Amino acid sequence: QLQLVESGGGLVQPGGSLRLSCAASGFTLDYYAIGWFRQAPGKEREGVSCISSSGGSTNYADSVKGRFTISRDNAKNAVYLQMNSLKPEDTAVYYCHAARGGSNYWGQGTQVTVSS
Repeated sequence: QLQLVESGGGLVQPGGSLRLSCAASGFTLDYYAIGWFRQAPGKEREGVSCISSSGGSTNYADSVKGRFTISRDNAKNAVYLQMNSLKPEDTAVYYCHAARGGSNYWGQGTQVTVSS
């Protein structure tokens, strides 16, 4: 079965950090561009960050620039999102997405809650 699985979410205080992981099973991520998206209650899903298949190009939403870092380890078939200086407005379900040509996959999401 081809799937993406996110992990690493949880409850953290404002100013804290979390590291999300996105692991693939049933296929390799090597040639896929990967994006992290998030969806807060009552809001539309939004793009957070993305990384090219080689890892040589990354992009970030303005709201997370300087706080979040996306990376990938193709040897481990995984992509990560390091989130620092978390704010309450970062609270959302975070999803990873893999895209290559006409193929794309979504994970089931992991909850991130930033609250004191």
